[in-house]
Amino acid sequence: MKRRVVVTGLGLVTPLGTGVEKSWNNLCAGVSGIDLITRFDTSDYAVKIAAEVKDFHTEDFFEKKQAKNLDLFVQYGLAAAEMAVKDSGFEVTEENCGRVGVITGCGMGGLPTIEKYHKISLEKGPKRITPFFIPMVIPNMPSGHISMMINAKGPNLSLTTACAAGTHAVGESYRHIMYGGSDMIVTGGAEAVICGLGVGGFSSMKALSKRNDAPQQASRPFDKDRDGFVMSEGSGMLVLEEYEHAVARGAQIYAEICGYGLSSDAYHIAAPPENGEGGARAMQIALDDARLAPEDVDYVNAHGTSTPLNDKCETLAIKTVFKEHAKALSISSTKSMTGHMLGAAGGIESVFTALSLKHQIAPPTINLENPSVECDLDYVPDGARKMNIRAAISNSFGFGGTNAVVAMKRFDG
Repeated sequence: MKRRVVVTGLGLVTPLGTGVEKSWNNLCAGVSGIDLITRFDTSDYAVKIAAEVKDFHTEDFFEKKQAKNLDLFVQYGLAAAEMAVKDSGFEVTEENCGRVGVITGCGMGGLPTIEKYHKISLEKGPKRITPFFIPMVIPNMPSGHISMMINAKGPNLSLTTACAAGTHAVGESYRHIMYGGSDMIVTGGAEAVICGLGVGGFSSMKALSKRNDAPQQASRPFDKDRDGFVMSEGSGMLVLEEYEHAVARGAQIYAEICGYGLSSDAYHIAAPPENGEGGARAMQIALDDARLAPEDVDYVNAHGTSTPLNDKCETLAIKTVFKEHAKALSISSTKSMTGHMLGAAGGIESVFTALSLKHQIAPPTINLENPSVECDLDYVPDGARKMNIRAAISNSFGFGGTNAVVAMKRFDG
């Protein structure tokens, strides 16, 4: 028998603010977290904008010596997880620790640290590479450190599926709990690759917006003048818990995870198929898993990257799955404000989707001034919308043609 899975804790570190309340309030207010890059000199770069986390203070979460040996993506992941666990009120004990797991997603790992120590090794020799280098950069370090932080001795996994990683992590955590392998899992994504190599690499692919003169208007999903995504960083973590376990301890419940779908385009390393077929299949699988009819869904947190191909193909995929009901959906791309957090995107967007269900609010898509002809659905362009949301899905599509979708519904007991 499948067990029910609910969300009992949330944590966020985003360009909109450190902490769930600050990020959510700024999101609903339509605030952009995008600005000129401050992390490195962009004089020689075509792209000079990104969505940096501006108010994260390492001393609020770590001792100075500990922080020195943690790449920023690990710090973000640990901080968001600490918030989520505290928010959940769940206490890990010697009796239950074997039933508690950590599953996180990450796209690229510690790229800034790789960049830093590559330079040091060339200039000063390999003996100057810190012994902490490898443990700082490998993508599973958030899950490893989180498990040590809370003494979680159940599943400990890290998924590296590009921009779908955070959503895959949430979906796999849902499955582990649903089938009885765990009672509680900390899950989500973490990423921090705003550095010369990261920005230069994506820029050379022509994937990034070059709207350097107007950073806050650069991420404009579904708009005809969109010219690429904006790199971002941060972490979004959730505590997922078996329903009866959560109710027995009187936990607050934000939403219920009810479905998960994943698929492959088997088409191209960086572009979706023109008809959005792979994303459509992932959405349909998630709805089938959740036993939801298209008409049961009221809100979609779109992948919505602000790239010409993604937004067009995602719109087609939504139409394929939801048919006539597609026009009744409220769809928003929160990347219009946060930028694209790569492997962490699905983590923060799962948090936002749970909050949408809890508060019955669809966040806006900002900068949608001139909708593209092929993007003709309701993308909530005029500010946050208070509305009845019974069920919602969150989409994430990644390089390599990997797709992930989680379905959630309002918790009514």
